Amino acid sequence: MKKMMLTLAIAISSLASFAAGEDKVNQKVLDAFKNEFAVAKNVEWVAGSNYYRAAFVYNDKHVFAYYSTEGDLLGLTRYISVSDLPMNLQISLKKDAGSYWISDLFEVAKNESTTYYITLENADEKIIFRSSNGSSWEEFKTVKKV
Repeated sequence: MKKMMLTLAIAISSLASFAAGEDKVNQKVLDAFKNEFAVAKNVEWVAGSNYYRAAFVYNDKHVFAYYSTEGDLLGLTRYISVSDLPMNLQISLKKDAGSYWISDLFEVAKNESTTYYITLENADEKIIFRSSNGSSWEEFKTVKKV
């Protein structure tokens, strides 16, 4: 029992070291974030080894922004619904999804490009598709369920 408690305490303290309050975030990063997302709500910071991640609500959407330690915006991710996809991706998905259901769908935006990732599942497998160009899906990864 003591070993389990010690292990749990170590795990919790390790996780806590990654969470960063605003007072632990580089001022350049905070300034850049506040400049880009002045109306963001419920901001929570996480510090990685060479980046910061802000999780927040922006225009009623949950968004994640990744910043370098110098305050450069590396990219944004957000969960989206099928109706947020470009129309041609929606049509393709409707036509080809068959007996699969959507378990995950998100958008990654960095620099001048936007990439979409969708996870489709059935009883036997999980397939992740990616669209880098916004015009078609390509298979990214397939995992067989056990």
